[in-house]
Amino acid sequence: MPLEVLNAHLPMGTLPQIQQWAKGYPLRIKITRERKTKLGDYRKAPNGLHHITVNGNLQPELFFFVLTHELAHLLAFEKYSRQIAPHGAEWKITFGRMILESLELYPLELQRLLIPFSRAPRANFMASPTLVKYFDVSNPSDPKTYVENLQTKDQFQFKGETYLMMEKLKKNYLCKQIGTGRIYRFSALAKVEKLERNG
Repeated sequence: MPLEVLNAHLPMGTLPQIQQWAKGYPLRIKITRERKTKLGDYRKAPNGLHHITVNGNLQPELFFFVLTHELAHLLAFEKYSRQIAPHGAEWKITFGRMILESLELYPLELQRLLIPFSRAPRANFMASPTLVKYFDVSNPSDPKTYVENLQTKDQFQFKGETYLMMEKLKKNYLCKQIGTGRIYRFSALAKVEKLERNG
């Protein structure tokens, strides 16, 4: 698709930056429906054409961030060779540099989060708690909360099952499934529905 079509998904004024990064490369960008397992991806076809997909349901700043992530794969592979690890040191350097190049195109609050992120970019967006929380702010009607916001003995529902918050570990939280008594570890950023305490 022509890069101009991306304007409907990008924050205002960011298309020229995308065009600058992509200049000179045979590139096809496809906007997809929501995918639960990924926000975007990159691959290079045998004919040399670069393919990038990005979920079309993302809010504009996140769409731009994910597209930057995927373009960093293209630029890193082209600069350092196809032998590098997909999310290795070369990609991290490239992605970090691109974030800083485009920093002023993001809202000020997000800029403050992206500066430290750019020093050691994560391969998985969900592994960056501050960014996950930032992009979740635009959904105030969502009744769910993060596990890390619960107190000991709070009950919550997750995927149709009821759990009891037991204790915090170093990174995760121990929770007991009420129906079976089995113990599970939950990530701090798992989204759950808190249940009101009786009495």
